[in-house]
Amino acid sequence: MKVFTGRVIASGTCKAEALVSHGGLNTLASFQKALQFGDKKATCGDQNNPDLYGKQMAGKALCLPMTIGSTTGGLVLYCACSMHRQPGCMLFSNPIDSLAAAGAVLADVWLEDVSMPVVDSLGQEFLDYVKDGMTITVEPDGKVTVE
Repeated sequence: MKVFTGRVIASGTCKAEALVSHGGLNTLASFQKALQFGDKKATCGDQNNPDLYGKQMAGKALCLPMTIGSTTGGLVLYCACSMHRQPGCMLFSNPIDSLAAAGAVLADVWLEDVSMPVVDSLGQEFLDYVKDGMTITVEPDGKVTVE
């Protein structure tokens, strides 16, 4: 078990199974099936991300370095939350980009029945340590426990 502390972007608590990407998350490509075609499990559709492609993202502790892609990133995250197809939490080893942060914050503020804690700046050691299937616990103060 190891504990990491990062910066809170969207506060909350979460206990979920880790899903790890060592490359950037293309938000639109990853969530397109969930948003357009009704995939409630939010199966990752980004063929350029071998760590996540074909894996269920909904309800998971999504551990990644950063998001990449177009300016739709924040809107995609917000829409995934509004459709209840969001990850259980998003944990970034690097500082979050402004578009992804905007989507997470808007979902946190505007959607009453949705929780998706987001913590960034957890460091490369976090991403090197965490593996798919590990249990992640997120606290409101940005403490992330990996077991």
